[in-house]
Amino acid sequence: MSDHSATTIPETDLQEAGVAAHRRIALLDALRGLALVAMAIYHFTWDLEFFGYVASGTAGTGAWRLFARLIASSFLFLAGYSLVLGQFPKFRPRAFSLRFVKIAGAAALISIATWFVFPGSFIFFGILHAIAAASLVGLLFLRLPAVVSFVAAAAAFAAPLYLRSPIFDVPALWWLGLSETVPRSNDYVPLLPWLAPFLAGLGTAKLMRPLLARRQASPPPQSGRMPWIAPLAFGGRHSLLIYLVHQPLLIGLVYLFSLVVPAPTPDPALAYRMNCERACSSSNPTVACDRFCGCTLDRLKEQNLFDDLNLGKIDANADERIARIASQCTMDAQSGD
Repeated sequence: MSDHSATTIPETDLQEAGVAAHRRIALLDALRGLALVAMAIYHFTWDLEFFGYVASGTAGTGAWRLFARLIASSFLFLAGYSLVLGQFPKFRPRAFSLRFVKIAGAAALISIATWFVFPGSFIFFGILHAIAAASLVGLLFLRLPAVVSFVAAAAAFAAPLYLRSPIFDVPALWWLGLSETVPRSNDYVPLLPWLAPFLAGLGTAKLMRPLLARRQASPPPQSGRMPWIAPLAFGGRHSLLIYLVHQPLLIGLVYLFSLVVPAPTPDPALAYRMNCERACSSSNPTVACDRFCGCTLDRLKEQNLFDDLNLGKIDANADERIARIASQCTMDAQSGD
């Protein structure tokens, strides 16, 4: 997610650390390239779900949801690590400003593009927005001991658990991550708790820096023994460009495939259950969601309401019949009947 200048150590610092520049860059860029591969896999799964080739809710639940969070954490961790390599011990304002403008500009481009494509769930604060904001916050920690970064990372991780409030339930404050209502977005990475992996990466880089000198006597890695390094490092060096183009390319390919081999028509009842359980688990953690959704599905069918609801002929938020069914099934699910 960062440019080349953020993945290097200045030459004088490299002499002090006693490590070759090409070795350091290759390792960091290869890790970033590996994160890009993982991100492409996840987005391809999201695209398959969007076009109906996999079950609704697949990319946002279970192991896939955890996978997405690990990917975002890895990018932020590496961004924090890179900030130290590029800006410590000597802060280089021009290099930092150029990097920040690139990332912030790309983030704005994604917001504008997704506003037109997905107006109801456009990306107003995604991974690039988070990296840009965290980079500004990270400047405050460059001169501080590593332990301060780790303590701040723990505080950032815990903040949403203790500081959520209706005060933050306004669009202008959604980027903080402290609102009680989670806004709809195809990529929502608020500053809290996602500042945590960035600061963890920054603190790790501060700890690792004195240890670089110990690697001076080690021979550089032979590319023939690790052939995967070169392509991953190449991708890592161009991570911002790859991030911007990979998803339009993937979604375009899946769209073209759908014209030739259309996705099978999903079972409406199964789709209802999955969507219901996903919404229930995020808004009613005290309710047994599988029981609640099964109950509402059965009653909707018994009262001949399911087909009309599925076709959009009934407004679920305004119809009193739907409200009564939801209320009764909520009580049944809580009581265990």
